[in-house]
Amino acid sequence: MKKVRLGIVGVGGMGKNHAMSAKAANNLEITAICDIRKEVADEVAAVYGVPAFYDHHSLFKSGLIDAVLIVTPHYAHTAVAIDAFAAGLHVISDKPVAVHKADAQRMIDAWQSSGKKFGVMFQLRTSPANRKFKALLESGELGRIIRINWIITTWLRTQKYYDSGDWRASWRGEGGGVLLNQCPHQLDLFQWFFGMPSKVNAFCHFGKYHDIEVEDEVTAYMEFADGRTAVFLTSTAEFPGTNRLEVTCDRGKLVLEDGQLTFKRSEQNVSDIIRESNENFPVLSSWDVKIPVPSNDISATEVLTVFADAILHDKEPLVTGAEAMNELELGNAMLLSSLLKKEVTIPLDAAEFETELMKLVATSRYRK
Repeated sequence: MKKVRLGIVGVGGMGKNHAMSAKAANNLEITAICDIRKEVADEVAAVYGVPAFYDHHSLFKSGLIDAVLIVTPHYAHTAVAIDAFAAGLHVISDKPVAVHKADAQRMIDAWQSSGKKFGVMFQLRTSPANRKFKALLESGELGRIIRINWIITTWLRTQKYYDSGDWRASWRGEGGGVLLNQCPHQLDLFQWFFGMPSKVNAFCHFGKYHDIEVEDEVTAYMEFADGRTAVFLTSTAEFPGTNRLEVTCDRGKLVLEDGQLTFKRSEQNVSDIIRESNENFPVLSSWDVKIPVPSNDISATEVLTVFADAILHDKEPLVTGAEAMNELELGNAMLLSSLLKKEVTIPLDAAEFETELMKLVATSRYRK
């Protein structure tokens, strides 16, 4: 079986994890490792018995790889990806695809002119629970969706965590906080499940619980063009945290919480009752439906296997770079709304957000 030769750029903690996932893929072969820290690159390269490189330009000129997995700090995703496409390589990036929409668009422009594949590591889409949730949404069983509420606060982080690298939780080094680091997977699932809202009004708190520059608590209110509303709440300062996605719909209420799916199904359409009932306070009947799902397991190996298959057989990655822009745009919109203290519309003005972000970068404590 032909295999895609993969190079990995950035082999810190997450890069090492993704390397193990890539090794388990039957249509991929790790053929090179790259990290600007020589000792780290040498150590990981020895594990896989492949050459080590200390800058991505040398790796891309080596002829040893067909594709690159980018697991660098966020800002570097853009430059490394653009250079990879220019070198004729396929690209899969860790999340988030970039720090801001304008940078993501630069990556997409480079990809579209390259003829190569462009994927992003959003492995939560492989969870059977998440796939079942999406299938239920698409089945029509729920009727019209009225309201969405997602509380995701299972991200408790200590000051020691933020102090573990001077680039962490800084505008110049990382580009954002909980929206850019912890929540991209949930924001990706949000837009995958429900599509994109048209309006966002958000309240971000910067360093509310930690000595950091960036947001560690966010409450966002969103409206969709068809009248649906949504609330998204996240924090890195709660325990025990909550991961509860609740969808109120015409046929009842669907809840996805900690990998479990439950559906409290109304026997009648609520909208019909509102319009037609002769009672002031109707008592409705409902069924408690427990929906079986095989597991809540996720697989980064599956994402990488599908990416390699896309290269070998001219298919699509599980999540393309273009689609990955959606979750980034949601996070950017929440941050921009809070910075400007006003509602923002989607599509987001990428230049406006980049301007506001660069103001924060200019005053960032991280100077390297």
